[in-house]
Amino acid sequence: MTTFVESSGLPADAYSAKCPTRQVLDHIAGKWTILVVDALLDGTHRYTDLNRRIEGVSQKMLTQTLRGLEADGFLTRTVYPTIPPRVEYELTALGRSLAEPISALRLWTETHINEIERARAAAS
Repeated sequence: MTTFVESSGLPADAYSAKCPTRQVLDHIAGKWTILVVDALLDGTHRYTDLNRRIEGVSQKMLTQTLRGLEADGFLTRTVYPTIPPRVEYELTALGRSLAEPISALRLWTETHINEIERARAAAS
């Protein structure tokens, strides 16, 4: 079954540079997106929790990633009117549907890291 892009009526085709699926694929394939979605699988998290959990991400990149995921409908951002304000992030149903393939990719990487490192060493 072919999916058609509602905005253009054309078939969804990530190989086409003009298709919006390409932009979405670029976004979800980013390393910070993969780690944020995977981290949110175990429930709601505050910004500082995510920042601590995902070592090496800058505040700027984490903020941009979270904003992009929210704009694409993968997560919700809830602001609580406290002092200081408390902000929590949670996957939407769409985000949870993305989590399965993302978790599989992370687990595959963790399982095969030694083979990959041996191949890299042999190639050097």
